[in-house]
Amino acid sequence: MEGIGGRKILVSGGGSGIGRATAIRFARLGADVAVLDINAKGAAETLDAVAVAGRRGLFVPTDVTDFAQVKDSVAKVLAEFGQIDVLASLVGWNEHSFFMQQEPEFWHKVVAINLWGQIHVVRAVLDPMIERRRGAIVTVASDAGRVGTNGETIYAAAKGGVIAFTKSLAREVTRFGIRVNCVCPGVTDTPMFQSVAEHQPEILQAVVKLIPMKRIARPDEPAETIVFLASDSASYITGQTLSVNGGLNML
Repeated sequence: MEGIGGRKILVSGGGSGIGRATAIRFARLGADVAVLDINAKGAAETLDAVAVAGRRGLFVPTDVTDFAQVKDSVAKVLAEFGQIDVLASLVGWNEHSFFMQQEPEFWHKVVAINLWGQIHVVRAVLDPMIERRRGAIVTVASDAGRVGTNGETIYAAAKGGVIAFTKSLAREVTRFGIRVNCVCPGVTDTPMFQSVAEHQPEILQAVVKLIPMKRIARPDEPAETIVFLASDSASYITGQTLSVNGGLNML
């Protein structure tokens, strides 16, 4: 991964799962890492791993659904780090259930976290990136947003929005030297998926049967793709959506 050493990285949703794996991978490649999350305990564990890698870490507790709070948090990161070279935007949340059984409050929460949360964080980092005329942004959606998923209708709609947002933004900001790409993990062994598998183990068994690689992903596997797209090794890649799914969906 070229050009990661010495960079200043912002990871939203870095307190667990793929976000934590991404933050740690950046640190092991020589980057300093700031984490935005509402999960203080998880973020502390992430920063412990960043410190073990010998890099500087920063945690700013943030509810990404609140744009004013996001702007304040990004300002704190800039004050501490001086710049943000890379944003990895990973905040996401869902509970597996069927659309016809859900209340509007659930729909709004899913969209607020998964779509508006990404839009808020991306907008907050753009001005300083444009001023420096360089930067890399990697959003994280889901294969649910590309092909649809049973029991994840509103989540899929929000993640589809992230994909469309990423592509359109890439066209808008490339002239400022900013690349924007999207990673779509498939089924991954994260706390969110573990909560589903714990209560509905038949879902895990059914999904594994469908995956050509016959296993779900480790969090470090989509993290590697996120870091690659943020690196100079991907210097001619922008506006792309890349699935990391073991072949479950081949798009």
